[in-house]
Amino acid sequence: MSFLELAKRRCSVRSFLDRPVEEDTLLSILEAGRWAPSACNNQPWIFVVIREKSAREQLGAVYNREWFIRAPVILAVCCDRNSSWRRSDGKDYGDVDIAIAVDHMTLAATELGVGTCWIGAFNAVEARKALLLPETIDPIIFTPIGYPAPDKPRKSRKSLDETVHWEFFGGKKR
Repeated sequence: MSFLELAKRRCSVRSFLDRPVEEDTLLSILEAGRWAPSACNNQPWIFVVIREKSAREQLGAVYNREWFIRAPVILAVCCDRNSSWRRSDGKDYGDVDIAIAVDHMTLAATELGVGTCWIGAFNAVEARKALLLPETIDPIIFTPIGYPAPDKPRKSRKSLDETVHWEFFGGKKR
């Protein structure tokens, strides 16, 4: 399948089959994140894999959605602020690096027939407690990982004319 076909196939999954994710599949997904580019190649990501049912249930305080904790795997992607690159004006690119790594992993999961869903609206204080994170490691994204239950209709996408500006903001259309 082409990259564009893969990108079109990837969607947020919020309903998972009661089927474990095989170790080699999970390792392939994590490997895709490991190979993501990062600012100055600092690779500030920390991947925390949560598979035990009791540990997933504890994450209910982090993101209180039944479908989230029912997924066979939950991945917490964190940023090591001691290793994330900062621009000269102080802008920390760690969150960008994490987003790139997560995008690589969600696409790899899609290619392998596994579903994911970006979760950013979580309780960071509870996440820090549940994951036992030191002060310099920030939780950035959670994603459940599992085999999707039967498909729901996809949401539509904006057209290129609604999102692309040529030469400058508000520039001419194609």
